[in-house]
Amino acid sequence: MKTLTLEVRGLFEELDHLGVERHLMALNGVQRAEANPASASVTVQYDEAVVDEKTLRGTIEKCGFHCAGEQLPEHICKMDHKDHTGHEGHAGHAAHGAKAPTSHEEMAHEMGHGAGHDMAAMVKDMRNRFWVALLFTVPIFIYSPMGGMFTPPAPPFGMRLDLWLFFLGSAAIVWPSWPFFVAAWRALKNGILNMAVLVVLSVGTGYFFSVGSTFFFPGVQFYEAVAVLLVFILLGHWLEMRARAGASEAIRALLDLAPPMAVVLRNGEEIEVPTAEVLAGETVIIRPGNKIPVDGEVIEGESVVDESMLTGESMPVSKKPGDKVVGATINKTGSFRFKATKVGADSALAQIVKLVQEAQNSKAPSQLLADRASQWLVLIAVIIGLATFSVWFWWIGSPLLFAVTLTITVFVIACPDALGLATPMAVMVGTGIGARNGILFKNAGALEEATKLDVIVFDKTGTLTMGQPRVVDVVPAEGTDADTVLRMAAAVERGSDHPLALAIIERAEGLDVPATGAFLNIEGKGAQAEIEGELVYLGNRRLMDEQKIDLADLSAAADDLKGEGRTVVHVARGGRLLGLVAIADAPRPSAKVTVAKLRERGVEVAMLTGDNEGTAKRIAAELGIDIILADVLPGQKADKVKELQAQGKRVGMVGDGVNDAPALTQADVGFAIGAGTDVAMESADVVLMKSDPHDVLGAIELSRATLRKMHQNLFWAVAYNVVAFPAAAGVFYPLVVSPAVAAIAMSGSSALVAVNALLLKRTRLDGVKQPGQPEALASGVQAAEA
Repeated sequence: MKTLTLEVRGLFEELDHLGVERHLMALNGVQRAEANPASASVTVQYDEAVVDEKTLRGTIEKCGFHCAGEQLPEHICKMDHKDHTGHEGHAGHAAHGAKAPTSHEEMAHEMGHGAGHDMAAMVKDMRNRFWVALLFTVPIFIYSPMGGMFTPPAPPFGMRLDLWLFFLGSAAIVWPSWPFFVAAWRALKNGILNMAVLVVLSVGTGYFFSVGSTFFFPGVQFYEAVAVLLVFILLGHWLEMRARAGASEAIRALLDLAPPMAVVLRNGEEIEVPTAEVLAGETVIIRPGNKIPVDGEVIEGESVVDESMLTGESMPVSKKPGDKVVGATINKTGSFRFKATKVGADSALAQIVKLVQEAQNSKAPSQLLADRASQWLVLIAVIIGLATFSVWFWWIGSPLLFAVTLTITVFVIACPDALGLATPMAVMVGTGIGARNGILFKNAGALEEATKLDVIVFDKTGTLTMGQPRVVDVVPAEGTDADTVLRMAAAVERGSDHPLALAIIERAEGLDVPATGAFLNIEGKGAQAEIEGELVYLGNRRLMDEQKIDLADLSAAADDLKGEGRTVVHVARGGRLLGLVAIADAPRPSAKVTVAKLRERGVEVAMLTGDNEGTAKRIAAELGIDIILADVLPGQKADKVKELQAQGKRVGMVGDGVNDAPALTQADVGFAIGAGTDVAMESADVVLMKSDPHDVLGAIELSRATLRKMHQNLFWAVAYNVVAFPAAAGVFYPLVVSPAVAAIAMSGSSALVAVNALLLKRTRLDGVKQPGQPEALASGVQAAEA
């Protein structure tokens, strides 16, 4: 199965996307199609052997929308990707002699930056239509009788008043409302009922009735009421679209991180090319201050690189030959060259963007219900509108004007957009916040489920612990200090690449380590070296026994450390024991506070490990964990998760290794540590890019905040419509809602839901350390919050 995200331009009404989903799902070979009007894109999972990308694009076009291609800017799009015209991307254009874009602005313009520019164009168009409608509505007010308050002036050019109002009304209504007529026709053709259908019924009824009364039969005219109604509808849609456009700012900020140009070595010369034209295997040249364009491996030179956009770690990371570099990170000091290994859509940044896009397009369980409810709401509005006219005109005998006015009000006041927007807007903003903080939700279901977890199971090695040996204790003999023990141990281990040796050297950093000579490795026991004329032995107890070194008072301490699951290294000099160095897989600095805060929130914490029970208990006691699952073989991890689920608990699993993948899949929500394996990340629902278990807290807090917004929005949307229908139908007569007031209420309802979702951007996640954001990302986030 292949998963592809395609841009869908022209999603005017919030429910338009349902038609796209329906037609794509009708294709053989399509397993899943999820569209998001806020991101103006659709994610399709399909069988390439049954249906191809061209057919998918053609189906979207048949629905009445423009399929503009994969929603990635050209400077990070895949090199062999082809657009809907069949032409190759930038690399192909260059190969055929066509001019490739030479600046970031040109490339952004060519791709339209995807949904962002499409939505910006729609926002601008809606704004223009609003102002045109308002411009002609003002004179309609002036020339209307205004309830007898004053005598209107005579129409110009000697025209009859009704013809003058027809001219003004047509100018205020026909062009400004035309997108709703197009959207309504497209929706009905696609088997969808959306807000455009109701707008057409209300505006169309009032306008055509007024035209009929002007030219064909005596009667009242609705030009004033319909024009005012449309002004408020357009204003509401304008504000709603602005809010929808603001929801995707975080993604556009991520997209902008990739530099548009790169300097590569070709035929022995340095040349600057668009990033999209960098080929795998090429040599890329990086100088101080440059952004790294693609992923690769350093082959020459040294520097330090700011990787905070990817890892959240504010301290720059040193790079030397053999080290990996990631696209969109920033070189700080030196110059170096690297071989490009992953380019275009294969790069880390492109994969992050793809994950976030797919998450935003996925549907939370509550959204599936809201989509169906929105469809029924439009049908109910039509039925109630017709019933309102019948009751007031035929049964009660009210004037035609009154009955038609109430009917129009019912059509207008219903707001399926509020129901349809309630969940996707919250999901889009929530996933954007997560991406900004290094928490990648891969689907909306995980975003909703994370808040319901009863217990979180942490794999020990590499998740709660560092996954590599660390010196956790130094026990000096009487008359010696810990620094002396470390100095001697580090001197012997200098130059060794053994994990235990590296742990000792790291701990002794900053100490004055003496020079050594006559080094000898003693296989299976340790090592010896000469320091200042004396032999220093470093190793296990067998080595000490062979050298007849008395452990004296430290024998019991060594036994205790071993009982706690620690590796004990003995250090002796001149035939006398200097002390003990205890080495173990040390807990991550944030592990203990993570456990404590999870328990404060009522979430149980379990530790899963293949270690023996003694070692497991030591780590668990140190971190404050009560549930210990020790001596677990790799193939049994998923079974342990099942056992907890069998107790009626919702289980989250946090892991990083290949053998964690089955457990991550089995869990209700799987969290993969970002530094873990690709298999673990593929199996998980949430990826913690900073490899910090503390971010589990942030994921849960974000889930709770997002779910809270979903519930608030859904409650408001349902409550509004429950009250709106009877009020519009005249149930509370003589209190009657006018069409203009109904338009304000309808537009305000949609805008309120959108703005409430955007308030998620004010969320500060407990458990998430704010990363040192690169300037591009930080400015993009600030723009989104403005």
